[in-house]
Amino acid sequence: MFPAENLRDWRGEKVIDPDDSKIGELEAVYVDTATDEPSFITVRVGFIGRHRLVFVPLLGATVKPDAVRVRYDKKLVDAAPSIDLDGELTATEEPGLFAHYNLQYTTGAPGVRRLARR
Repeated sequence: MFPAENLRDWRGEKVIDPDDSKIGELEAVYVDTATDEPSFITVRVGFIGRHRLVFVPLLGATVKPDAVRVRYDKKLVDAAPSIDLDGELTATEEPGLFAHYNLQYTTGAPGVRRLARR
């Protein structure tokens, strides 16, 4: 996996799907609170005046010289749970995010959120 510090350096770079279709621009990195490893990124998508941030898992992601390639198709990502540009993913929304990508969800330590923005 990528060190969270390095991924933050990619903020504003494009995020592409396996077919090299541009999904959007990397906005933020979220780490797994149990491991402190990068787990998801938010990607800025939409049109001028109607932007939102969608969550994309980093599982299987690779870095190219000019982009981060995720293993998920653009259509699946576009339909993923999202937040406003100044929004926050709530603890109650986390299980739905993992379910969208067919990923197993468990909380961190008892009652602790699974994702934290870094």
